[in-house]
Amino acid sequence: MEATAKKINYGGETCLELRAGNYLAMIAPGIGSNVLRLRDEANDIEIFRFNPDTSMEEIRQAPEVYGLPSLYLPNRLRDGRLKTSDGLYTLPVNEASLGNHIHGFLHKRPFSVTDLSASEGKAVARTEYLYDETDEFFQYLPVSFRAEFTFTLSAEGLHYSFTMTNLSSVQMPYGVCTHTTMMGPFTSNGKGENMRLYVPIGEKWQLNNRCLPTSVFMPLDNHDKQYLTGSMVPVQQIINNDVYYAEMGDMDGKPFYGISALDIESGKEIRNEVCEDYKFWVIWNDWGDKGYFCPEPMTWIIDAPNLPLEPGDTGYLELAPGESKTVTQRFYTVVKN
Repeated sequence: MEATAKKINYGGETCLELRAGNYLAMIAPGIGSNVLRLRDEANDIEIFRFNPDTSMEEIRQAPEVYGLPSLYLPNRLRDGRLKTSDGLYTLPVNEASLGNHIHGFLHKRPFSVTDLSASEGKAVARTEYLYDETDEFFQYLPVSFRAEFTFTLSAEGLHYSFTMTNLSSVQMPYGVCTHTTMMGPFTSNGKGENMRLYVPIGEKWQLNNRCLPTSVFMPLDNHDKQYLTGSMVPVQQIINNDVYYAEMGDMDGKPFYGISALDIESGKEIRNEVCEDYKFWVIWNDWGDKGYFCPEPMTWIIDAPNLPLEPGDTGYLELAPGESKTVTQRFYTVVKN
């Protein structure tokens, strides 16, 4: 099938529809360039949380729990505090119950479409957002930057590339993640109890009652080891912020850095490979009863700027003026039966 890329109206929102191979992707540039839908049509695999009955207004009100939202800054910052090597910023506390700033702002911003094209079996969409004094958040974080996404859909799945460039004259705190919302089950006739999640994990971070790291590491217990054996059922039980270092794993006898979700009944599988800049996994499933789960790859750990640990331990990073950083991921399906 020839690859295609076009603009569509979906629920009143201008979206980008990409088709290539077995795959369909739908991106909402106006909502943080969220990949609202990624589907393997030939194999009836709905990769991200998607329901045609969900309104665009519902998604706009909570974009972090639909599709593939990209977050800057990732997860939580204690008291909204963000300390850099040359500044101290205080962000609004938007998680009042725990006294934290959570999720940043980029996943809610309207992006411009800079390219939408298809050729040689690939469909491509590029979007960008320029963050400066015109953004209401600039009063809290006056560090201008450019955020750019490239989504490439082919018979090999969806390749995701996210570049940030510091356009300011000061150091820019750099931490990103995707709050990846995966369907569970992900086939029309699938059952949640047949889902299995594999995540190659390392040390486990202990969190306090504000869901912030204590800088203490915990031994892996039987629950944690289920990620390593690929036996974790990621829905129908509560997974509330399991936090680990990411490690290199093995898939089909080859090195594998990412996660795999498998339906053991059908043999259908979703794989998410990430670049090694993502040093941590946070796994969460919204009480386990809503038909989705979130294996979130993060470049820095929760509250990284405020922890009394070395940057090499926390993933904390800064971009110098004019410096850019790119992270990549790939989503694809495998059918084993």
